[in-house]
Amino acid sequence: MTEASWTGVRIDARQLKVLAHPLRARLLAALRVDGAATATRLAERLGTNTGATSYHLRQLAGAGLVFEEDRPGSGKQRWWRAAQDRHSIIAGDFRPDDADAQAALEWLGEFYRTEHARWTARWRAEEKQWPAAWRDAVTTNDYLLELTPDQVRALNREVDDLMARYRSLPAEAGAETVVVLYENHPMPRDRR
Repeated sequence: MTEASWTGVRIDARQLKVLAHPLRARLLAALRVDGAATATRLAERLGTNTGATSYHLRQLAGAGLVFEEDRPGSGKQRWWRAAQDRHSIIAGDFRPDDADAQAALEWLGEFYRTEHARWTARWRAEEKQWPAAWRDAVTTNDYLLELTPDQVRALNREVDDLMARYRSLPAEAGAETVVVLYENHPMPRDRR
């Protein structure tokens, strides 16, 4: 995959409200991780029914987060694909007086933190089964930096550029999908 093909979107209020739903968030994640799939395959994987899956895929499509992929010879089967490889949610993009957007922002943030914790726990449970080269490569870090909002925005742009550069590397033998979790925010004042 080339750097130019790595697509992203800055989530707007309408997309945020559509995405802040348990099945929709899981559907989008599944399409990003595993690629295109039918509603039937997604329903089986996520333990839901095809009707609900189809409905929620259409809602995601209406918000521009997924699209129906044209697959010649697939008959009546509808194949769905994530419209972007990544998205950004910037809290400041949402009006403080938009109660629905604020509720969606809170729910989705908690959903992502829970999913990320689940992924990390699964890795920790099975890491001893992985080759030493992988165990020696992975890391957990935290950094405490004294930054202004402008510096945080600059940091975010640099991290995005770095991720795009690594995303564009040609596939090599032994490569695995690696999740890089990245979140930044001021340290809560009561913790200082």
